[in-house]
Amino acid sequence: MKRFDLYKAIRHHRHLAEKRAMNFEQNKFAKSFIYITFSIMFIYLVGFAIMLSLIANESKSMTSVELMIGICPYVLVIDFLFRFMVQQTPSQIIKPYVLMPIPRYTCIDIFLSSSLFSSGNLIWFAMFVPYCLMSVVFSFGFFATLGLLLFLWLLILVNSQWYLIVRTLITDTMLWWLLPIGFYALIASPIYIGKDCGFEQFFNLWSNIGTAITTGNVLPFLVVVCLLVLLIAINRRLQYIHIWRELSRTEQTHLRSVSELKFLEQYGEIGEYLKLEIKSIMRNKNPRKSFISATAIVLVFSLLISFTDVYNGQYQDNFWCIYNFVIYGAMMLVRIMCNEGNYIDALMVHRENILSLFHAKYLFFCLMLFFPFILMLPTVFTGKWSILMLISYGIFTAGFQYFILFQMAVYNKQTIPLNTKFISKSGMENNYFQLIVEMVAFIVPLAIISVIQSILGNTTAYIIMLVIGLIFIITNRLWMRNIYNRMMKRRYINMEAFRASR
Repeated sequence: MKRFDLYKAIRHHRHLAEKRAMNFEQNKFAKSFIYITFSIMFIYLVGFAIMLSLIANESKSMTSVELMIGICPYVLVIDFLFRFMVQQTPSQIIKPYVLMPIPRYTCIDIFLSSSLFSSGNLIWFAMFVPYCLMSVVFSFGFFATLGLLLFLWLLILVNSQWYLIVRTLITDTMLWWLLPIGFYALIASPIYIGKDCGFEQFFNLWSNIGTAITTGNVLPFLVVVCLLVLLIAINRRLQYIHIWRELSRTEQTHLRSVSELKFLEQYGEIGEYLKLEIKSIMRNKNPRKSFISATAIVLVFSLLISFTDVYNGQYQDNFWCIYNFVIYGAMMLVRIMCNEGNYIDALMVHRENILSLFHAKYLFFCLMLFFPFILMLPTVFTGKWSILMLISYGIFTAGFQYFILFQMAVYNKQTIPLNTKFISKSGMENNYFQLIVEMVAFIVPLAIISVIQSILGNTTAYIIMLVIGLIFIITNRLWMRNIYNRMMKRRYINMEAFRASR
């Protein structure tokens, strides 16, 4: 089979694999919602293009090409972060093909090609193309416009390979986050280094590339192409190493002494499940990684909120306070039962085992809310936020938002491996229904609090949020029983799916 035919066959197989997934029906519904979201995003990008073209057409200090290249660093950072939501690495979806008579590097090359020619790399053209039509083509001509679009496309491709490298490395250890942080700090160095440091110097430095493009200089294109080839070569080798290291089990597991947590035994069955939750995080790579990631995000945002003026304003205050409280739930609780899918048969042995597991999980994640609460207390001491706001949002998260996230216990049916990172059947979680629930957990509370504040004022709004949260906390046994009963009606479907996705 020729390589192109192999490429078409594997691409077709990936399309069929998605249709045959256990969560296909959920994803089918969720994808419709996501397509609507992308349509709205498309409209926003066109709006940004119009706004930028107005600025470029009225500016006398810079050309339209210089303006677009000057904002490219911001576009690339947003693109890099957005890819964490939607893009898999080749090593995460290659396991079904490693035993087939296909050259190892050929298989990796095919997946890398798919990532390069993915339609997702064209999303930003919803902003680039209208901007060029309105501001570039009439000023510099067709070929200069084509050259600018080609350069922007190459930059996006470079960003896609850079993302794959970083994503693969941070799956090994979270310390690799220092790599992108250091890289973007270096790119932004003109803002804080030099005699004339500032955003103007930063913009002027990057806009010089636009000047070179308009004068027909091929150096920017050569640099970007060489960088793309280099990153593809690095990525190709990196994916290969990680896949075969995990397949051959060359990673060493170091035994750790874990506390027996005997003080929890006094709480009976719920105490035992609390021990299971804690030990699962301490002993297993993937739950531990999710916990550390959530903790790091809470810490960073708490420091930014408490000691900077970056997020001042009523809307920003509401958003970041709610966001900071719900991070643990959005990153871990939304996957409820996915880790337990590895041993779901054992949980089904005794009646209401899973109900006790729900109560233990709820208690654990409620206790975790004290961490962001304590970290955000400096905002109260400095008079930035009120203590009533912190308490009401924390209780609202423990009540209403956890109620929303716990609904996923009924619909989650894809096992997430506890330790395998690259070659598991499920790979990166591709449950779009989880994404919808996360969006609801973020957007709905923010809409509620904004409407109430605009009508009744801040203090009344905080009290209402507090009451709503308390109602859901007090009735937690009722709605958990409802979730448990609904899950039991689907237990055979879910158990079959959990087994199939191990």
